[in-house]
Amino acid sequence: MPMPVSSVSELARARQQLLEGALAPDERLAPHIRRSWSRCVGVAADVPPAEPLPRGALSARRDAAELLLRCAQPELDALAEHVVGGGCVVILSDASGLILEEIGCPGFLPKARRIALEPGVDWSETRRGTNAIGTALVERAPVMVLGAEHLLPENASIGCAAAPILSARGDLAGVLDISGESVQIDIHALGLVRMAAAQVEHRMLLQHHRAGHDEELVHFHWRAGFLGTPREGLLSVADGRIVGLNRAAAELMPGGWSTWLDQPVEALFGQRWATLRDRPGLLTRHGQPTWAVAVDAPRRTAWRAPPAAPRVAAEAATLAPPPDALAALLARARRVFDAGLSVLISGETGSGKDVFARRLHEGSRRAAKPMVAVNCAAIPETLIEAELFGYEEGAFTGARRGGSSGRIREAHGGVLFLDEIGDMPLSLQARLLRVLETRRVRPLGSGRDQEVDFALVCATHRDLAALAREGGFRDDLLYRLRGYEVHLPPLRERDDRRTLIAMLLRELGAEAQGISLSASALDRLDRHPWPGNVRELAATLRAAVALAEPGAEIQADELPLAARDERPPPPSSSSDAAAAPLSTLTHQAVRRALDEAKGNVAAAARALGIHRSTLYRYIERLR
Repeated sequence: MPMPVSSVSELARARQQLLEGALAPDERLAPHIRRSWSRCVGVAADVPPAEPLPRGALSARRDAAELLLRCAQPELDALAEHVVGGGCVVILSDASGLILEEIGCPGFLPKARRIALEPGVDWSETRRGTNAIGTALVERAPVMVLGAEHLLPENASIGCAAAPILSARGDLAGVLDISGESVQIDIHALGLVRMAAAQVEHRMLLQHHRAGHDEELVHFHWRAGFLGTPREGLLSVADGRIVGLNRAAAELMPGGWSTWLDQPVEALFGQRWATLRDRPGLLTRHGQPTWAVAVDAPRRTAWRAPPAAPRVAAEAATLAPPPDALAALLARARRVFDAGLSVLISGETGSGKDVFARRLHEGSRRAAKPMVAVNCAAIPETLIEAELFGYEEGAFTGARRGGSSGRIREAHGGVLFLDEIGDMPLSLQARLLRVLETRRVRPLGSGRDQEVDFALVCATHRDLAALAREGGFRDDLLYRLRGYEVHLPPLRERDDRRTLIAMLLRELGAEAQGISLSASALDRLDRHPWPGNVRELAATLRAAVALAEPGAEIQADELPLAARDERPPPPSSSSDAAAAPLSTLTHQAVRRALDEAKGNVAAAARALGIHRSTLYRYIERLR
């Protein structure tokens, strides 16, 4: 058996030989690299310029991939929080290999830009040679491409791990990718993108069902504990035939998409299918696996609140009680929200403001109507006006044909969620105030107003009152937004951390796989200060579960690096007044990281395992 190509120099030599006319790639290359080099040898000889699409064209491509973007955003955020400390970025491309989104370590972004690893650039194999995004699309499987394995020499300084995202029909929908320095990309990164891609596929099929399509949604698995998790099989059934399935279902069913698409669902579940449509249960067939099955009826009204995870009477998963630290806050917020007042949610980055907003919507009288979310900090100032208020065709250069309704009109009848409202430009605050007062909106380029009806929820990590005193936020708008204000405590100040950890582990499918935390690991997680709050905790647990083998007990030294750092335990409620408060402990951790990094904020943020912007905001609050 030939030895693998292992060194950078050997890889570079093998690549050069191929480019100079060798008949075939070196046999010692990994199989997927060898196949890709064979496909791409002609590309390397005539590489077209890697110019990003114009802004208007990129916006149109993003609009075309709206479902993919919406369903992938939670995974992009979670992966970015996890990899930013390692100097990596997370990338989402569409089915052609065009990069739609890129977030992560600010320190790596300039290098990424130098090799055109940026939104609007096509990274298919036909345009960029062997690379993780393009090769994952062709191979339809998760792949790593490290350093000189890239066929184009200019890409040889980076490493990438990517996994394809497949639609319910088994077609390519896009790719999730982690890219960074080659030494930062390993089997761990590959496992993260693979699990994240499965999460996106699961969410896309659920969203399709919730959007009101006249189809039944079947949840099934050999083990009941997997129902309601991204590891469950999902089937979309219309008129008794299977019209869609997720990757988990394709792996559970022999033959996958090619065998089961458009086939009668009774061919899989037998004649008992009719009874399973009325109530969940266990399906036993002679000589076949025992399935745990639950069926959701067609959703005829768009964007209803998500149902509880399906349960199977005989082997129902025992869910941990939800953390109740915020239950009273949520109950009061729902009462004032249903009375017509706007709600302002404040709290540190990662403390769960977006989750609180979704729960507020799901429990409100507008739950059956859409909730439209806009992150005011994520949209360039030059585009946010068009994004919010919409525009007519031809309103500006690059405007989409037919115009755009805008996010405010999309929320008509439902809820508008403005995240990071403190970052809204002053020039637009006056327009938003007018909309709130008149309940009418005028799109760009239009000569008439249109009526709108929506409930408003806003969120911010900033002190809006202080910002208003400094002239950075309108007083009159603040009064309208602050009909009722909810402040979410940071994770380090919550006393339900262990309950929250148990709940997150179950949501990740740990219990169903027999994966648990040792007492020392739980203690370590409980006393960690979590500067990135719930978002950082969720990313840490996601990585720990992804790396654990079924039935394993995760030990403290097996936790991801940031969570293994020793920290003093938080004071208990019974500690005396001399005990250090949690805020002091967090300040000490931040100060120690800054001292060790000699004042370098980026390096300190990496050591703490948080985004640099989060650390900057914390430092500002200390001044």
